[in-house]
Amino acid sequence: MNRIISRRADSASIRFSPSIAVISRFFHSPSFGTLSAEEISGSNPAEVHNLVQGKWKQSSNWNWIPDPLNGEKFIKVAEIQESELKPFVESLSSCPKYGLHNPLRAQERYLMYGDISAKAAHKLAQPEVSDFFAKLIQRVSPKSYNQALAEVQVSQKFLENFSGDQVRFLGKSFAVPGNHIGQQSTGLRWPYGPVAIITPFNFPLEIPLLQLMGALYMGNKPLLKVDSKVSIVMDQMLRLLHDCGLPLEDSDFINSDGLVMNQLLNQAKPKMTLFTGSSRVAEKLAGDLKGRIKLEDAGFDWKILGPDVQQVDYVAWVCDQDAYACSGQKCSAQSILFMHENWGSGGLISKLKSLAERRKLEDLTVGPVLTVTTEAMLDHMNELLKIPGSKILFGGEKLENHTIPNIYGAIKPTAIFVPIEEILKNDNFALVTKEIFGPFQVVTEYKNDELAKVLEACERMNAHLTAAVVSNDPLFLQEVLGKSVNGTTYAGIRARTTGAPQNHWFGPAGDPRGAGIGTPEAIKLVWSGHREIIYDIGPLNKDWKLPKPT
Repeated sequence: MNRIISRRADSASIRFSPSIAVISRFFHSPSFGTLSAEEISGSNPAEVHNLVQGKWKQSSNWNWIPDPLNGEKFIKVAEIQESELKPFVESLSSCPKYGLHNPLRAQERYLMYGDISAKAAHKLAQPEVSDFFAKLIQRVSPKSYNQALAEVQVSQKFLENFSGDQVRFLGKSFAVPGNHIGQQSTGLRWPYGPVAIITPFNFPLEIPLLQLMGALYMGNKPLLKVDSKVSIVMDQMLRLLHDCGLPLEDSDFINSDGLVMNQLLNQAKPKMTLFTGSSRVAEKLAGDLKGRIKLEDAGFDWKILGPDVQQVDYVAWVCDQDAYACSGQKCSAQSILFMHENWGSGGLISKLKSLAERRKLEDLTVGPVLTVTTEAMLDHMNELLKIPGSKILFGGEKLENHTIPNIYGAIKPTAIFVPIEEILKNDNFALVTKEIFGPFQVVTEYKNDELAKVLEACERMNAHLTAAVVSNDPLFLQEVLGKSVNGTTYAGIRARTTGAPQNHWFGPAGDPRGAGIGTPEAIKLVWSGHREIIYDIGPLNKDWKLPKPT
């Protein structure tokens, strides 16, 4: 299987290569790297280390990560134990609350990070480097080469966006005239100082890198924790950043299980923690950290197809991508499709079925599900099928002829139809809107006079990350957009739920703890707070006299 993936990836990468000499380098580690993605195996395992107080360190405990395609133990992660937390606590505690830099202190560091970003963007744009990271992502979070490469390209564009003076522009302040001469109020973006970042498995490079750099740009000292199944990607990215001038002491990197990380947060008490992941863990952390947290948690994301049917082939393709790319393991994946009856008569379902059946394990357009087992997904499907009027539209079966270990899931892209009136029943709603982080979606249909039912369902959902309203009818768009809340909503006939590029805000709405990623607005919101300094230097009026007490 790995040989098949490698051959496909190699052929795709050649398109970016100017010469055979460069192609030959694709099979080796780049200058900053400590491994070759193609050569990782049970007989040649890779290692992931920790970074603290400016030094790479191992641990007394190694956690072996199984290859998600064949179960072979192929990466060993130095996971920190509770008895080894002291250096990490001391490192975070060494950073003052006013940060490593701020608008009034160590301003040269804004320029330094603009230079680091420029160098890192240049390096990540090199074909052999982007290919290295795309293949490394595939090894630990299997997805098609194009999906993995897109993650690298978004990360590269983000770094490019914050090159030169763009980091210092994040610290832009404003001034308001005061009441008298010498008085002026100034609003500043101020760092938190010691902060923590916890990120999931599904985007091993993009999510941790963008949040890490955002924290650093604003003057914070971050401690980064990535899901151990994929942390090897950020291990290598940090080495690239150090090669581009990032001071080793500016950020720490820890591998541990959830309990140890929770202990670290309780002991070090970071002033702010960014968490991307499941809603259950998010709510626990919010309590443990007494609200000092920003969240980009799970999303049961909806798409509404309006009454104006057009571009059916294109809309079907986008629906397939939204629901099943990366095997549905995106927090923005299309979880439920509300389809106007006009689309049903337009043959949309048959097109979706044909598109889903094109997906194959051989090219990783469908693959292992890393957080939900096959049995759990099929059990959920069977519970849905107990609802009156529900049925399997396609899928609903295990993947065949594979060596994916049983701890992971492996099913064909699946769609289950549930009638809209049944979805809204109290006994069914929680079940139907349970997020399954895999190639699984619910489909329903509504009539012209049933849009209110669709909007009721959207209002009752608890997660409000992404959404799509597929219509070019301005009145329909106005009605739906005005009565919904999702933080990243696409509207128009080309609307999608997935695809988080670096050029627009990506994050939930409807929750004051909601975090964003990728844009200046997101970075300032998540990684800085507002500080107001009121200058009042005089002079006093010459005729000033001591007033009466008040």
